[in-house]
Amino acid sequence: MPDMFCACCFNACRPRYKELVDNIFPANPQDGLMKSNMDKLTFYAMSSPEKLDRIGEYLAQKLNKNIYRRQKRFVYISMEALDQLLLACHAQTLNLFVESFLKMVQKLLECQEPDLQILATQSFVKFANIEEDTPSYHRGYDFFVSKFSAMCHNNEDPVDVRIRVRLAGIKGLQGVVRKTVSDDLQVNIWDQTHMDKIVPSLLFNMQEQGDSVQASDAKEVPSALAEACLRDLLCRAAFGNIKSVLKPVLRHLDLHMLWTHRDQFQDFCIKLFKVVTYSVQAQYSYVIVQLLLSHLELHRSDSALVRTGIVYVLAETFTIAAGGSVGPSILEVIDTMLKQLWHSVSRQSSDMEELENEKVFQKKCISTIGSFASNLPSYQQMDIMMFIMGKVPSSKDIDDDAHDMQFLLQKITLEGLLEVSKKYKAADISSAYASATGLWEPLLKMVLADDPSIRSITQQILQALVDRHDAADKFAVPRIVYDLKDLDVTREKCSRADYVFMKKHGSEFLFCCYDSLARTNNELENFTSAYQTLALLTLTFQNDELLIDLMRFAFSIQEMGQENQTLGIQHTCTLHGIVASYLSLVTHLLGFSGPCTHVEEVIENRRKVARHLLPAFVFDKKAAERRLATYLF
Repeated sequence: MPDMFCACCFNACRPRYKELVDNIFPANPQDGLMKSNMDKLTFYAMSSPEKLDRIGEYLAQKLNKNIYRRQKRFVYISMEALDQLLLACHAQTLNLFVESFLKMVQKLLECQEPDLQILATQSFVKFANIEEDTPSYHRGYDFFVSKFSAMCHNNEDPVDVRIRVRLAGIKGLQGVVRKTVSDDLQVNIWDQTHMDKIVPSLLFNMQEQGDSVQASDAKEVPSALAEACLRDLLCRAAFGNIKSVLKPVLRHLDLHMLWTHRDQFQDFCIKLFKVVTYSVQAQYSYVIVQLLLSHLELHRSDSALVRTGIVYVLAETFTIAAGGSVGPSILEVIDTMLKQLWHSVSRQSSDMEELENEKVFQKKCISTIGSFASNLPSYQQMDIMMFIMGKVPSSKDIDDDAHDMQFLLQKITLEGLLEVSKKYKAADISSAYASATGLWEPLLKMVLADDPSIRSITQQILQALVDRHDAADKFAVPRIVYDLKDLDVTREKCSRADYVFMKKHGSEFLFCCYDSLARTNNELENFTSAYQTLALLTLTFQNDELLIDLMRFAFSIQEMGQENQTLGIQHTCTLHGIVASYLSLVTHLLGFSGPCTHVEEVIENRRKVARHLLPAFVFDKKAAERRLATYLF
């Protein structure tokens, strides 16, 4: 009797919150949480919020006992009760309860059983979605960042368990970011130590595709969820935090040597930076370009394969981010790419494979410059062309000791200029000339360069600047024009501004073309380029007076072929072939029957007795010299 009395006294003195907590646990754990008793506990917690911290402590104690005794069912009941209390209570004292909750979650995450880790993560994610009424000054999430990152790298068997744990880790990281990123009083999630754990964990899962195919729902694939988490992270990043995210990205690609692969890994790099560029705010996208350029500079001494991989990513990024690059950053981009080109040209190696890789890198750099320029307005494209032209080594500065190297630098820089000029479309030539007086004069001087390949590239640049209707390919090979319909070219009347421009500056163009054609070291490509330039000038400046001036110029070329004794037979015949092709074009553009008939008669006579003076004979690259020698001798 005294013992029973003592027990009754003890129960009567027991705190109410402990009694309510004990009542939510059934005698048989298979029955699950006692719903009616849970409702009583919730009502008590909401009515007496000052008891929340004690309820949390007591639940934590029971959880520790259940974990120690391996009573998993009771562990599930404890966490379910915690989740319901968190969702129901929004009092100012919730912070104290949250501390107990996080201790319980941490305890579960420290367990080795995947099911308990997943359970803890699910509870943490529910907590992360709750908007608290009062800030927390002392709460830390360092453990959770480290643990969730480790779960993202889980490599246990079987595969389905591995996928579940990785998914839980990604969701946990997403919850940490969501909970901390918008609260300045929380831990700074953008700190580099945190980003160095979060970002590589997401990239690891984005890269790992093999195990994901066993998950049926696309939303439950680790790679897809990791990509969504990375997008969410970047969308929330302010200007000062973008670098904190991107530095681990670049480091991950370096450590795993993903730049050097030309298969799925390079596709992964390109896809990754598309995700990055589209996710950040548009006005900050140029930061990505700057970081990639700095990273390219950092790898200047690495193999060409690494640098080529970075440039591939740069090219894709430019198409998205170039529009956000304003002011001096445009020229900084071009300057960096030119320096990379020059450094590549100056690299000496006895390994033929490495030299071939360097050529691939140079081609990609040039195409990347063009890709960047294509997304800019015309006036900025003109600024880029003038900037590149100012970087072209002058022929006067070329030393005899380093002639070959200086020539290569000159050629590679002009190829970069050519790529930009192909993207440029001027409304009229006069405005282009007026805005780029520092471009035209140096170009005309380069037309007279000693090396034939330099002259050819310069002619192509002039063609790109003059060609407003993409007609250059239609004049790629000189030929006799019998009907303009066969060419399918766009004809438009010459504007007044272009007419005045041609009358004032046309003589400079024609003189340079004339002098260039007179060079004895010309190759077949030089003659073709000169013909293309003349044909495009004729098509652009369709004015009767200007066309007559161009006809006179064609006759002067013919006269040079007849009177200049220093020219070889091949050279002379090629000049006559150019004149025949050009006059057949310009007379049809004039539309006068007399000149057309005369040109056709001369061409027909040559076909009978002097086929070596026709373009079909001369511009056969495979057999021109052999056929000419056979025909003449």
